[in-house]
Amino acid sequence: MIELVGLRKVYSPGTPAEVVALRGVDLVVPRGEFLAIMGASGSGKSTMMNMIGCLDQPSAGTYRCDGVDVATLDATQRAKLRLEKIGFVFQGFNLLSRQTALENVMMPLVYSNVPVAERAPRALEALAEVGLADRAGHRPNELSGGQQQRVAIARALINQPPLLLADEPTGALDSRTSEEIMALFERLQAGGRTIVIITHERPIAEHADRIVVMHDGQLHADGWVPKENAA
Repeated sequence: MIELVGLRKVYSPGTPAEVVALRGVDLVVPRGEFLAIMGASGSGKSTMMNMIGCLDQPSAGTYRCDGVDVATLDATQRAKLRLEKIGFVFQGFNLLSRQTALENVMMPLVYSNVPVAERAPRALEALAEVGLADRAGHRPNELSGGQQQRVAIARALINQPPLLLADEPTGALDSRTSEEIMALFERLQAGGRTIVIITHERPIAEHADRIVVMHDGQLHADGWVPKENAA
């Protein structure tokens, strides 16, 4: 699903403010894998996530998303790839306060040119997938933090993307709610999605199949996480 080869990112190259954020990163994420990216602030993990999400372009190297070399795409084609292939989940939920859960989830369908009559049924189906069909008419301030994050996940799923990217998805949640959100990600993975999360918390990362640790723009460690039910 994801292939990074020699990925390098330099900000303000050739100037006194030059920052090398990625230093030749190689990474393969098979379809259906659950990957966690860890690292201290400034380690390069957010830059790598932006590259994977097609929100930024590398200075050198290759990124293939679902077999497509992203460097061959223009801005419009990259936007289309993000819309169809990638769902984003953020720490701050990013919900529109004056809209209901259903209306928030429907938003991406506007950009997908989905007929108006199909939007509400599809959004309700996405809310049902995260266990919130009965909260469709509630606004964000009427929902708990965990429920708001579920709405955000439903919004990320609305176009049925094969890849889900989550940046600190439990950072604003208590430990019990965090575990509930991670259990939801595990169910989504079981349904066939590829999931990549950024987290500072080792217990959260251990829900993934594999943990990658970033340090100074390079992969510091790459290992499989033993599962309790493994043979």
